Amino acid sequence: MPVSDSVDREDTADGTRVDDDGPTDGLPINELFYSLQGEGTLAGVPSVFVRTSGCNLRCWFCDSYHTSWEPTHAWLDLEAILEEIESHERADHVVLTGGEPMIHEGCVDLLEALEERGYHTTVETNGTIYRDAPIDLASISPKLESSTPTAERDPRSEIPEESRNDERRPTGAANQGDGGWAERHENDRIDTAALARLVEAYDFQLKFVVTDDDDMPEILELLADLRDAASVPIRDDDVLLMPEGATRDRLEKTRERVAKLAMDHGFRYTPRLHVDLWNDAPET
Repeated sequence: MPVSDSVDREDTADGTRVDDDGPTDGLPINELFYSLQGEGTLAGVPSVFVRTSGCNLRCWFCDSYHTSWEPTHAWLDLEAILEEIESHERADHVVLTGGEPMIHEGCVDLLEALEERGYHTTVETNGTIYRDAPIDLASISPKLESSTPTAERDPRSEIPEESRNDERRPTGAANQGDGGWAERHENDRIDTAALARLVEAYDFQLKFVVTDDDDMPEILELLADLRDAASVPIRDDDVLLMPEGATRDRLEKTRERVAKLAMDHGFRYTPRLHVDLWNDAPET
């Protein structure tokens, strides 16, 4: 169910919508579809994906830039979302993803309704926001310095390899408007207190997007800080390294060295099955 053709841009910078009567009920949905979970400990599980639009960060390599750099969506109420989820009768696992789904208060209502219906839920989050909600697996992906957009790492200044439509994205995304996303992203990308609350409250996996060896010192430092801050153990087995890349060509350049890093440090390696299977096709 692609819904991103219904574009609504009357939003705040992080993708939340407001009007004269306050926040609008429901959620801004970019995509809602049935596929296989491609990442993490549940890779390969048939799942319904609910992809919200809007994000409080701007990773330069974002693989769903229509939820962040160019947020597009249709506003769906809770019943419409649940009806679409329940139409996929073979799936009992729902992945709430984005964008950053936790910026929306409506995600709690959805997660509560899914719990009542017996679904297993994964929430994919950047770890900067905590909400009290029934979550079976918090898939937490803290953003490293290598995710920060800069003039040299601008996601919309060139045609991506294997672009879906061969169109060039507008230039200047990293520092254009809204005070410059490079500074905002860098200031907000890590919130140790929020990370600690998430790992204390939920079954979790810490999933780091890794490009090369240069990312490892920051990962190790962040893990040390989080272990000091959290009241629960964080095992090496809870840490997953995932190769950066939204296309098969890009993964070909990163996966082998990231797999070696996982072995060298005793962490887990996670593939990106959806990219291997379907490249960067939408609704995968």
